[in-house]
This record gives sequence, structure tokens and C-alpha cells, in this order.
Amino acid sequence: MAKRAGLEGNLNKLAQVLVALYRAYERVDASIAEINPLVVTTEGHIVAADAKIVLDDNALFRHPDLAELREVEAEHPLEVEASNYGFAYVKLDGNIGIIGNGAGLVMYTLDLVNRVGGRPANFLDIGGGAKAEVVYNALKVVLKDPEVKGVFINIFGGITRADEVAKGVIRALEEGLLTKPVVMRVAGTAEEEAKKLLEGKPIYMYPTSLEAAKAIVAMVGGAA
Repeated sequence: MAKRAGLEGNLNKLAQVLVALYRAYERVDASIAEINPLVVTTEGHIVAADAKIVLDDNALFRHPDLAELREVEAEHPLEVEASNYGFAYVKLDGNIGIIGNGAGLVMYTLDLVNRVGGRPANFLDIGGGAKAEVVYNALKVVLKDPEVKGVFINIFGGITRADEVAKGVIRALEEGLLTKPVVMRVAGTAEEEAKKLLEGKPIYMYPTSLEAAKAIVAMVGGAA
């Protein structure tokens, strides 16, 4: 690698740096560990002029000493609250709250809302096997965003039971949290049970993700 980069001289020194960098990356469960720029002086010394390490949040339970270094003041308050619940949440600049199960489905939902003229307010993945309380807490987080004018819940039931999702939504409804329009698309495990639980409730149910996306965009005043 060093030769291909055009470096000359004692490359063993560089090899030592690269090995140490890899060891640091591996030992702290980093997602990124980089030295940039790496300086080779005219005397042949190697200097890490700057460096960056990004830790994998999912591995912090193995590194309590590193977790203590977290600067929550630098993070969005909703992202901090969501992390306390164990959610994967990212604040965005739109006005449609997004809740789904599975990162792929949530990303698809974001793209779909964008495609039909809407602007997602967040990425929130409740994960697999989520119970009613998890869904309830997810709604609490999403609806604390003052920019959110409506919520799109997109659930594909695998290990996540759709009826548990429905129970979480009903709890939020009963406690007066749902003051904004909520559209849902549920499919898969316990789909029919979920639909029966939500029957007659002021929740807008749609058979497909596309129809649900168009509906929530229209409800918040976007282009359908």
C-alpha cells in the first residue's frame, strides 16, 4: 500500500502505524478510524497530524469507559431521548414523522415520502419484535418534534407483531398524544388482528405504502 502511494524510505515505520491504527479500530469497535493527514517529514519521521475515530453506538456496552466521553450537549435532544429508549433515530428537516420496523423499510419509507412530494422529519426504526410500549415511546419521541405535522407508521410484520404495534398506537391515542394525523400501513404477522383493534379509531389505514405516503403528504399540505 505504501509503495503504491509513492512513499519512499523506511516503510517499516509506516507499517507499524498502520498496524496500530487497525488494532485501535478493532479494539474499540469503531466504525471509522482514520489518520488524515499522515505526514512523512524530510527526516523520515511519520506524524499523525490529525485523526478521527467514530465509535459504533451498538457496541458501547462493551466500552463503558468510552461511553462516559459522550457529549450529549452536542446532540439533538430528541436523538438523545431516542437513544435512551434504544431507538435508531435521526432528526431530519421535514414535517412528516416516520416510524417503521427495520432500517431497510424505514429508508424505503423516507424515499417514498420524498418521491410523492413530502419531507420526512426523522428516521426512526423501532427494531424487530417491538412490543406495544416500544411503539408508544416511539410516538412520544416523534411527536415531541414541533415541526411534525403528521405521522406515517409503516410496519411489515415478521418478528414484529402488527397487533402489538396497534396496541401502542391505541395507548398513545387514549393518552391524548395523537393530536396530528396518523396514517398506517401494516402487513404480515397479526395484520388482521391489528386492523380489528384499530377499526373505528381515528387512524387512517391504507393497504399499500404508496397510498399511505400520498395520503400523509396531502394531509400535511404537501403535493400528493
